[in-house]
Amino acid sequence: MNRLLSNIINLILVLTVGVALSSCTVSNASMGSSSPWSLIDLDTEANPLDIGFVDDKNGFLVGTDRLILETNDGGVSWKERNLDIPNEGNFRLISIDFKDQEGWIAGQPGLILHTSDGGENWTRLNLGNNLPGDPYLITTLDKDSAELATTAGAIYKTIDGGTNWEAIVVDTSGSGGIREMRRTKNGGYISVSSLGNFFSVLRSPNQETWEPHQRASSKRVQSVGEQPDGNLWMLSRGAEIRFNSDSDDIDSWSKPIIPIVNGYNYQDLVWDPSDSIWAAGGNGTLLVSNDDGKTWEQDPIGDLAPTNFIRILFVDNKNIEQPKGFVFGERGNLLRWIG
Repeated sequence: MNRLLSNIINLILVLTVGVALSSCTVSNASMGSSSPWSLIDLDTEANPLDIGFVDDKNGFLVGTDRLILETNDGGVSWKERNLDIPNEGNFRLISIDFKDQEGWIAGQPGLILHTSDGGENWTRLNLGNNLPGDPYLITTLDKDSAELATTAGAIYKTIDGGTNWEAIVVDTSGSGGIREMRRTKNGGYISVSSLGNFFSVLRSPNQETWEPHQRASSKRVQSVGEQPDGNLWMLSRGAEIRFNSDSDDIDSWSKPIIPIVNGYNYQDLVWDPSDSIWAAGGNGTLLVSNDDGKTWEQDPIGDLAPTNFIRILFVDNKNIEQPKGFVFGERGNLLRWIG
């Protein structure tokens, strides 16, 4: 009787999983034979979070635990750089951006650094106590001009080197507080709410209030970003990838794609210079698709990096001659694109 009951339960579980997966595309990604990435040991336990380049050779890397590193060889090697950051407190430097010689760093709690000479000298700015949320994303616009987005969904702009900041977004309630935010190519923003239960958009730089949208399924949203054609992509719990193909209908999503079932969620998705799609996630998960997401392959370098990959970045800078890409891993792990 017990064996019969056990068999019935197992059959129910199999049928349940089968029904759940029938609405998904599972590709069971195989392992690739080579990798376009090289592993860099940053000799730190801190997590690298962002990279900004002044030109083809010179750039900066920032991260948790007050991490600031500098490169003079295009990102092949990195060395520590000391800047004017208070000794007390565990600062998390989360965003850096350059346009020509003009550069900005945003950190938490309440830290902004500014340079106008390519990072030779940095000035620490005082944001005061009235800023809603903590700095999250900084974008260099022009000389002495930048946009700052915060964890509360507020967005500010300065045109005088950070002395004064003007609020661009009047009502931040539609953001739900953010767990992640990205700036779009046209100057708008996409954010995921702190609980991952919805995402919000600012379609253009002139939009003053967030426009909330429901998630594509009952699973919480990990991340939402922009495809090269301006449409959106979404990563959800359960290692699900979705694409939007109608810019006029943001809530129209494809069936979920699950490249591999290994129990780890994906944290980021990006297109490389040859338009291949890369997805990164926990336990060294690094996947690539060369056919617009239809099939996927595992990158073998993930087995050499005992870390969770949290972000992929291809640097967009007109002063850079060769494509530069990086995969950020926890505990000082970094991958560099070698193509």
